[in-house]
Amino acid sequence: MSRVAYVNGAYVPLEMAFVHIEDRGYQFSDGIYEVISIYRGKCIDMEPHLDRMWRSMKALSISEPMGRAALKIVMAEVIRQNRVQDAILYIQVSRGVAKRDHAFPADILSSLVMTCRRFNFTAVKDRAKIGVKVVSQPDIRWGRCDIKSISLLPNVLAKQAAREQGGIEAIMIDTDGYITEGSSTNIWMVTKDGRIVTRSTQDNILSGITRAAVLSIAEGLQMPIEERAFTLDEAKAAAEMFLTSSTSCAMPITQVDNTLIGDGKPGTLTSRLVTRYWDMMDNRV
Repeated sequence: MSRVAYVNGAYVPLEMAFVHIEDRGYQFSDGIYEVISIYRGKCIDMEPHLDRMWRSMKALSISEPMGRAALKIVMAEVIRQNRVQDAILYIQVSRGVAKRDHAFPADILSSLVMTCRRFNFTAVKDRAKIGVKVVSQPDIRWGRCDIKSISLLPNVLAKQAAREQGGIEAIMIDTDGYITEGSSTNIWMVTKDGRIVTRSTQDNILSGITRAAVLSIAEGLQMPIEERAFTLDEAKAAAEMFLTSSTSCAMPITQVDNTLIGDGKPGTLTSRLVTRYWDMMDNRV
């Protein structure tokens, strides 16, 4: 079955989905995006994703392409026309079409595109049983990583470098040796005395939706939590590590560069959080 995309008011076959050559998303990466998991036919954490989407548009002074209620109708129709149960819904808003100039007109109309593709959550769940390798990379991104901007070239280069070294994710290291986040994930560690540590969202990192869900689960289990910066060396010496994102869910990290984390297997505390996360997913459908 041909996939269907939404482009500025029209539902079209994916192979016929195009934007204008002077769309500022294409020429300047001038836009924002969201990725929402569809699990067993239901959007996971829809409201927090849309809250963050509206914050990102406001931060970049991008006009909303439509009201929130109307956007939900379009989302539901894209999901329906693609006939999916487990999928990833991608939403992108660019500033819109205008004559190429770094400065932008005040009255420009934003552009909205939306795609949906099937996604194998079972494979993600199976991967969590063995964990993944990540590779450290220098963080060369811009100074507003809290905005979910489509300006992702540093993330792309970091992820590619990680893949070429056998990793599934890159963890970004700032100039002081501290881990900021992954190229598309939030990063966590568990200290040898059982404390869960992740960087604060006040430190110019993305406020991950899955991060918030896992944080809530850990708090409910009365696990000790610290939101603070931690170094790459500290992470490599940790008892456990894991990452979170909408597509990786909660995923154990068993190796960083050439260093095994703990015994090289998913840790007990991490595995407990992973199990509770999937319980939460199942209870929402």
